[in-house]
Amino acid sequence: MAKHNELGKKGEELAKKMLIEKGYDILETNWRFDKDEIDIIAKDGDELVIVEVKTRSTNIFGYPEDAVNSKKEFFLIRATESYLVENNINVDTRFDIVAIIHNNNETKIHHIIDAFYPE
Repeated sequence: MAKHNELGKKGEELAKKMLIEKGYDILETNWRFDKDEIDIIAKDGDELVIVEVKTRSTNIFGYPEDAVNSKKEFFLIRATESYLVENNINVDTRFDIVAIIHNNNETKIHHIIDAFYPE
């Protein structure tokens, strides 16, 4: 597995652990719709939470959350709509980002709740 893929998988595991510690119920990981993927689908109380995880080894080229641009938001919203229909779910849904900088020296996790809203 390529080094960046290993880092991404490590980030998703760190995000999942952090969410569980916060009391979230993890429903799905790496859920796919065509070419789109939702990293983590969780429940926070009565809310369905769609979580995009971005992991970098450094922020020298920008913060991880900056990689979630309008195109990525569109793909996440499209996949979420499919998940809701496929599973016959009708609940409040929000979109979070878990931004992680992870290297040999440190790990910083930033959980951004309500990171963006569907237009």
